[in-house]
Amino acid sequence: MPFKIFLYETDGNVMKITTDFLIIGTGIAGLSYALKVADRGTVSLVTKRDIDISATQLAQGGIATVFSAEDSFASHAEDTMVAGAYLSDPQIVDLVVEAGPPAIHDLIDWGVKFSRKTDNLYDLTREGGHSHRRILHAKDATGREIERALVAAALNHPNITLYQHHIAVDLITEGKVSQTKLSQNHCLGAYVLDIKNKAVIAFGAQFTVLATGGAGKVYFYTCNPDIATGDGIAIGWRAGADVANMEFMQFHPTTLYHPQAKSFLISEAVRGEGGILKRADGYAFMPDYHELKDLAPRDIVARAIDSEMKKTGADCVYLDITHKGSDFIKDHFPMIHETCLGFGIDMTKDPIPVVPATHYLCGGLCTDKNGETNIRNLFAIGEVACTGLHGANRLASNSLLEGIVFAKIAAEVSLARFGEQPAPNLHVPPWDCGNATDSDEEVIVVHNWDEIRRCMWNYVGIVRSDKRLQRAMNRILLIQREIDEYYWDFLLTSDLLELRNITTVARLIVQSALSRHESRGLHYTIDYPERDDVNFQRDTIIPGSTNLGKG
Repeated sequence: MPFKIFLYETDGNVMKITTDFLIIGTGIAGLSYALKVADRGTVSLVTKRDIDISATQLAQGGIATVFSAEDSFASHAEDTMVAGAYLSDPQIVDLVVEAGPPAIHDLIDWGVKFSRKTDNLYDLTREGGHSHRRILHAKDATGREIERALVAAALNHPNITLYQHHIAVDLITEGKVSQTKLSQNHCLGAYVLDIKNKAVIAFGAQFTVLATGGAGKVYFYTCNPDIATGDGIAIGWRAGADVANMEFMQFHPTTLYHPQAKSFLISEAVRGEGGILKRADGYAFMPDYHELKDLAPRDIVARAIDSEMKKTGADCVYLDITHKGSDFIKDHFPMIHETCLGFGIDMTKDPIPVVPATHYLCGGLCTDKNGETNIRNLFAIGEVACTGLHGANRLASNSLLEGIVFAKIAAEVSLARFGEQPAPNLHVPPWDCGNATDSDEEVIVVHNWDEIRRCMWNYVGIVRSDKRLQRAMNRILLIQREIDEYYWDFLLTSDLLELRNITTVARLIVQSALSRHESRGLHYTIDYPERDDVNFQRDTIIPGSTNLGKG
């Protein structure tokens, strides 16, 4: 029989749900895991907005895998290691690269339609850092196509129950319930806020999967969706899960510079297909920074743009692909072309104004080769996890690949354990709101939200220093104390939970950055401008919180 969680019932209104598999997040990783396990048990899918609001849905470029005779696993693996500044785990890199083609076929079987050159030949493109054409795509809206297919498959499965507009509050663990230190903690589910009904539900589950995505909203400028507030990392760490490599936040080099564009991403594939970065005077500057010019890894390109903007005092640089011709541009980049037109920019005739923005977190919750954290039966897959694949910088289009591969591996491990009794039956109490009341001071949430994000952008950005990082840490700790006081005094809202989470993640990023005394990949500091392979070719690990209290 599947493992069940038993909850105290203090009155007839206690909100509780028991499920076999609890999945928090509905991007490529969460949906893929759900589809892999749903034939064996009940699945609860929790998402804090609509099901299709995810970073996956916004992905433009594609998904990288070896899909041609000219390419090889060894080449893809080496490109990944180079991009990751040799901090990636070679065994994990090989595992993911070699699992890529079968994972792509899973997506195709679920209904994903990738762009083709002919009926029998997929159209493979190339992006920065790749030595071959190995990016499968659906025009310039790959994520939207993947999300469409996976959402349709999930909604049609009878064992999958969807909880939209629900946000995770904290994990339920054996350690917290029993209030004892264990040789290995077990995850028993999660407390989840029903946003619309303002009620906290206790979900009991044999397996809990964090697939909550990244943390771009920790920074003021980001091309991430509004949901990217680091929720999974924060609740995982508070429950005792270790985190790693939080200092490696990737800044996408090219987001549309326009006051009304809200950091719309201009795909890496534009440079992959010949786009050239230029200053306002038309000078192509990337040859001054890297031998691969405009196809250099993202961290190099982002720092080059940042440098040019600071040297010239310009608000942006320009990405020019006009030389490829109108028909080519409209065929390859229809969504980008249409979006730019909406802002009065015709990319077939004019260069696109671009600036860097926060894009992807290479660190996250530490996982093993199965996607499992140091808490038993708690899996982390997708951007929320630090699997060892990305190292100090993610190779373009490896993120969707990582999500689908580890979803499959984690699902296989879960199914192999399905029905085991991992811990004694525990009476898990429902959520206790204590003496909390409705807040009459929402301005505190708004103010601190704005301040933490500006602080991170100004002091923990593309170029760092110890002085800036320490200034950021001092302010973050002060804000965190204010939030902790506020958190226990007032009833929960999604805004308060997200603020609490971005502050936790911001602190973890700064703590990690302060401890790495070198420049490697996405972490560049003027105090230690060189790479130090003797002392720092290792992960930055922050142990999970040992606080056993609720939250």
